Amino acid sequence: MINNILEYYIETWGCQMNEEDSEKLSGMLMQLGYIKTNIKESADVIIFNTCCVRENAEFKVYGNLGELKRLKKINSSLIISVCGCMMQQEGMPETILKKYPFVDIIFGTHNSHKFIEYLHRARIEDKSIIEISSKEEGIIEGIPVDRDNSIKAYVTIMYGCNNFCTYCIVPYVRGRERSRKPIDIENEIKDLVERGYKDITLLGQNVNSYGKDLEPKVDFADLLKRVNVIPNIKRIRFLTSHPKDLSSKVIDTISDCENVCEHVHLAVQSGSSKLLKKMNRKYDRNQYIDLINEIRIKIPNVAITTDIIIGFPGESEEDLLETISLVKEVQFDSAFTYIYSKRKGTPANEMTNQIPEDIKHKRFNRLVVAINECCANKNKEYEGKTVEVLVEGFSKNDSTKLTGRTRTSKVVNFCGNPEHIGQLINVYISKANSFSLNGEEI
Repeated sequence: MINNILEYYIETWGCQMNEEDSEKLSGMLMQLGYIKTNIKESADVIIFNTCCVRENAEFKVYGNLGELKRLKKINSSLIISVCGCMMQQEGMPETILKKYPFVDIIFGTHNSHKFIEYLHRARIEDKSIIEISSKEEGIIEGIPVDRDNSIKAYVTIMYGCNNFCTYCIVPYVRGRERSRKPIDIENEIKDLVERGYKDITLLGQNVNSYGKDLEPKVDFADLLKRVNVIPNIKRIRFLTSHPKDLSSKVIDTISDCENVCEHVHLAVQSGSSKLLKKMNRKYDRNQYIDLINEIRIKIPNVAITTDIIIGFPGESEEDLLETISLVKEVQFDSAFTYIYSKRKGTPANEMTNQIPEDIKHKRFNRLVVAINECCANKNKEYEGKTVEVLVEGFSKNDSTKLTGRTRTSKVVNFCGNPEHIGQLINVYISKANSFSLNGEEI
């Protein structure tokens, strides 16, 4: 603490939902007068917002927590808090306190709106605070948000998941599906647009399930139409879509709404119908391909991205080849690829025929080769074209160039005017790389 200025440090692992949760925690602290710092040693409050989707994310938490023991000895008034999905797992809070008794506050995904209350208690109570609700509460509106970005923003439209894919821990740590009211979503987006935000991403574990719990009835397509006509909005995106729930109505709406970007992230997870059934995905390979064909027909120049899991229990060489053949048939623009990680509490954790780690990694490498080839092919189609780019800042790899994204979420690095950061401009694409495009501002 310097000159009585209170500082906080927050580190986030996991998905965009976790990132948005951290923005709200930051917002609450800033409302109290705290200032954000990137230096742990100077912080009065340290927060670790955790993920439990994959084992590696948990290992990162353990490693980082161990380093804080030294800081606690130096500054006994330092408040250390651990929150997020990992804390919702049965027995995890107790495990954390046993290994790291210097942790002051532990709370779960359903309790984050009460963080300031826990912080006040931690200042006066001589014991660690554990607050984990096993059941989700109603949606809490009006929480202050400190956005990390001044150009792009995430807006959560729903919480939780009802799908129970056999490999996934999310329904157990995020709870059942709850949709925000359309008017609350619209008001949040209107405020962002008035403040100059250009790119809005609607968030949900499965956005296509939006509105099923609302009265009067409204669905995701209806919400897209309402958001599309917000004055001065430029770009609307959404994450993530489940193939079993992506309707023709939604596809038609994406096509019809000029401000909804031509990009659909549609997680396939596997190209094998046998594995899809074991995963409880509720569609097969042919149904997925039919959906892709409908999207491509109705949304010209669409970019399609996906998620794929390698090494799911019982996966055979034939299953891998089916996944690789699907990748080549669909020609994804990009894919997030994961090696299956056992998660305690999920059905897949108890399945027989777990795949050895060395085989998982070899199969993963073969899949990546196929995906990279598709990415390069799709990017090649942009060469010689002029595209609209939202300028986000300077390129991380070349500080002399600007960087931004197309409506199809392609990264473009280009020579241009720094005064155009935050603006939509036209860029001529001169060269395509495997994972990005190079160009010049027109």
